[in-house]
Amino acid sequence: MLKKICCGFLLVLSLLTMLSVNAGEVAAEVLEQSFISGATNKSALSYAAGEEMVFTFKFHMPAGHTPEKNWSLFYTRKGDDGEVFSGRVPANEMLTVKTKLNRRGFVSVTVRLVDENNKFIAWKNRRNQARNISFFAGTAVEAEKLTDCGEPADFDQFWQKQRAKLAQVPFAGKVELTRFNKSGDVEIFIVKIPCAGPRPVTGFIGVPVNAQPKSLPCEIVFTGYGNTKLVHTYTKWSADRVKLLINAHGQEINQSKEYYDKFFASISSNGHSYAFDPIQNSDPETAFFNGMALRVMRALEYLKSRPEWNGRDLIARGGSQGGMQTVWAAALDSDVTEAYPYITWCCDLAGASKAQRLAAYWRIQYVPALDYYDPVFMAKRIKNAKVVITRAGLGDYICPPSGLAILYNNLATPDKTIVWVQGSDHGFVPKKSEVITWRSGK
Repeated sequence: MLKKICCGFLLVLSLLTMLSVNAGEVAAEVLEQSFISGATNKSALSYAAGEEMVFTFKFHMPAGHTPEKNWSLFYTRKGDDGEVFSGRVPANEMLTVKTKLNRRGFVSVTVRLVDENNKFIAWKNRRNQARNISFFAGTAVEAEKLTDCGEPADFDQFWQKQRAKLAQVPFAGKVELTRFNKSGDVEIFIVKIPCAGPRPVTGFIGVPVNAQPKSLPCEIVFTGYGNTKLVHTYTKWSADRVKLLINAHGQEINQSKEYYDKFFASISSNGHSYAFDPIQNSDPETAFFNGMALRVMRALEYLKSRPEWNGRDLIARGGSQGGMQTVWAAALDSDVTEAYPYITWCCDLAGASKAQRLAAYWRIQYVPALDYYDPVFMAKRIKNAKVVITRAGLGDYICPPSGLAILYNNLATPDKTIVWVQGSDHGFVPKKSEVITWRSGK
């Protein structure tokens, strides 16, 4: 059972499987400036089947400092071929890992700074957050040719039915706006919009002061998985657009901790945190994602009804769970002109069981009804919007790179981009590493 999960982008680390050890006499400030670098013998996404992949890693510390004698670089190799092996070298030595992949797909090599018992060398930063030193490398064979596992035959009919359900709950004249705050030249309101499904759309909307009718773009922002309150500081408010920041669940805004504790307990199901119950997910009509998707569609309808909207520019943006919602937005509303998902969650949910791809280590149990919500199938319905997947981590196994590759491959729009980051997992981004951009732009 999942317990408390921090708000924002879900940063679930392998601390779940390896304990940490205090860094001892090495100051936190020194460890904070230390890092592992990683590289491959050729560009990470350019390997052929059966070709040798050579990874090299090195641990770096600030001038005048050297690793403790009991420190090591410990690595684990996994891949879409199911092969797993690991090893270690002293932290003052170069680590070289050689492997290959005989099929289309990805290889993952994760490297950690550990002690002799394989416990992370960890410290607390200024925010009292535990930190460790890692590098999350990845390579691929023909990632640009990866395909999905097949969509439901009635995919489009299902979503036509959901649109009809939404249309039965009008919102015109029923939207609640409560003045909340001001950020520069932007008035911020708490907003509640009637919606089909169990709960309304709720969030914050920022409207520039003295905005003229039909003068501004509209943007919607989605957040990552979490069970805490939505705060207006999650996004930067701008005087050049109307911006709507919504939560995924429709909870009341600006309430007490006790309210949110009760709310998130109420939306858990059969001992699972929200969206994770396979029984609830066995029917696409009862899946938690159903209400979430209805709220995405209704939020866009509301933005398009705003008098300030210029009638042209409709932008969606979000990461992880919010990246999934961003793809939904562009797929389910053809008026969306730009979409900026990143580290997009729930791509290719069937891939682990149907195509033997390396699974996410924190993931929803696959059931066929979830195919209706999978971003890789939604991508085929995005035909006109500009889509930029602003980050895909080659070592992200909350949102595995195979799923992100299929998401990109399936996008029907002629204007699409994905930015791959070597060494990056779901939250960590190396200071210096290979960045690979695929682009098929106008």
